Amino acid sequence: MTIKPFIATAIQHPPVFLDLEKSVEKACDLIAQAAAEGAKLIVFGETWLTGYPVWFDLAPGAALWGSEAANDVYQRLYANSPKLGDSEIQRLGHAAKSAEAHVVIGLHEKEGSTLYNTILYLGKDGEIMGHHRKLVPTYTERLIWGRGDGSTLEVFDTPLGKLGGLICWEHWMPLARYAYHSQGEQIHVAQWPTVNETHNIASRHYAFEGRCFVIAAGTVLHRDEVLAAGLPILEQIPEEDTLVMRGGSCIIGPDGKYLAEPVFDAPGFVTAEIDLTGSIPHSMTLDVTGHYSRPDVFTLEVNSERQSNIEWK
Repeated sequence: MTIKPFIATAIQHPPVFLDLEKSVEKACDLIAQAAAEGAKLIVFGETWLTGYPVWFDLAPGAALWGSEAANDVYQRLYANSPKLGDSEIQRLGHAAKSAEAHVVIGLHEKEGSTLYNTILYLGKDGEIMGHHRKLVPTYTERLIWGRGDGSTLEVFDTPLGKLGGLICWEHWMPLARYAYHSQGEQIHVAQWPTVNETHNIASRHYAFEGRCFVIAAGTVLHRDEVLAAGLPILEQIPEEDTLVMRGGSCIIGPDGKYLAEPVFDAPGFVTAEIDLTGSIPHSMTLDVTGHYSRPDVFTLEVNSERQSNIEWK
């Protein structure tokens, strides 16, 4: 099947911090706006619903045991995190269908009493194609997120091409990258809270190594937008940190070069045309799971079973 070139857009606008209802409404509006500008693949950053937990990096005492302020912000986060079957997710699906676009969005996903850092994939028909949960929450993130498993390490066949994604520091997990490369991934979503220099390097490296297109999506977020949530622990963020997340979203070709340069410090759309035929010549020189592999020396085993603490017989 011949795949036509298409427009991909990274959404760099912020959510309404810790407000699920208003963030979903904003996401639907942004999806419609991006589609009106021709986007067929629309990507949001890490845990866009309902905002990356910036307090762990910026608020002193955020990780103290028994902190009432830390408990309060987690309770708000939990209350504003959806399950995958909730009405808020259905509304996003309707927005994707109306836009006739594939939508990839990061969220705090609720299952039972645990939250997961999740990528959600919505098809242009509005249906959920699948999701990926971050395998290892990084450092203080482990205080709020559970660990994903190998059952969500999946690349999806879409009319746009083979689509997959990883979250933040997963891009420094060599075996996770290899698992995705082995599935013939052509379009990769790299979700970050903000795409700083090292995150940018990792995204460009992923594109070069995987010979694929990468949409690196981050968010711009101001301190005032965080404080609007009205929680004491957020007021501990230093006043000089007026811009707590700087964006940096960009789109990268399979040679590691930019199709759309990083954009910092301003909300907006970062857009580029993706033509999958452009990746073919690059695979001639490097195909890490094909002619440039050595299965007689190195092999990778992936456990793709969903993990459970209990088995009923």
